[in-house]
Amino acid sequence: MTVLPYAVAYVGILVFIIAVIARFIMWSRMPMHVRWELYPVAHEGGGRAKYGGSYLEESEWWKKPRQVSLWGEIKVMVPEIMFLVALKEHNSKLWTRSFPFHFGLYLVGTATALMIFGGVVAGIAPQITDLIGRVLPFLGVAGLVLGLLGAIGLFLRRRGRELKDYTAPADLLNLIFFVIAFGCALATFFLVDRDFALVYFFVQNLVTFQIVALPGSGLAAILPVLSIVLLALLTAYIPLTHMSHFVGKYFAYHSIRWNDEPNLKGGSQEKTIQGLLNQPVTWAAPHIKGEGKKTWLDIAIEDMPEDESK
Repeated sequence: MTVLPYAVAYVGILVFIIAVIARFIMWSRMPMHVRWELYPVAHEGGGRAKYGGSYLEESEWWKKPRQVSLWGEIKVMVPEIMFLVALKEHNSKLWTRSFPFHFGLYLVGTATALMIFGGVVAGIAPQITDLIGRVLPFLGVAGLVLGLLGAIGLFLRRRGRELKDYTAPADLLNLIFFVIAFGCALATFFLVDRDFALVYFFVQNLVTFQIVALPGSGLAAILPVLSIVLLALLTAYIPLTHMSHFVGKYFAYHSIRWNDEPNLKGGSQEKTIQGLLNQPVTWAAPHIKGEGKKTWLDIAIEDMPEDESK
């Protein structure tokens, strides 16, 4: 029992990091997306983002330097990430379940980051470690409760009439996993670890690579180990499923929704587009007639066949 929670935690963290990096690389290598042309674009400079304008309004815009505002993106990204603004605007019923779930995850993640930081500075700044220890119960419990309630709410919502036909078994399994893991962590807090001292002790050992048995016996020893193992497995599981959308959302905004980079002669866009147009067409649709011999450029410029039914 001494080695088990540490081994599972190390493996869970390693799998999480590798899976997130793999997802990021996979999406970054995807072909260029068709331009949406949806405005406003958050990084549009010159004050045009306020009314949905763009640099294309300028005469001979291709001769002028573009004004790109990082602050404009931040002002949109932070509220969207923290409060799911778009979901609230378009689906308030789902937002009431999804927001507490996601915000609970943020609080749990913050508590975990603080414990890791506390473990790193324990030997040089014990006062900071003690301060983190006093804050942990509030962050941890709030995050676990919100996450648990949100997961239950989402589960019931997906089982309801409106979303039942659009819910796959994996969607329900993911939420059940959260309910079990967060429920076990809350049970550990209320029954044996009311000040989060055990979990903090474990994380400090994890950071400093010290395999030390958790104190306690009986239920006081079993519950913390079970909770740690479940949370570590959940950490490894998340990026292996569609819940990795926290990575994909970056590309959905920056590579699709907000991508308004101009296609200028001799520029990087022109080279990329030319490469895509020169790829062979393998579609089997009879009206395409690609047969693996034509390229997309051939299809785009050839004359459309007349309708034989006329």
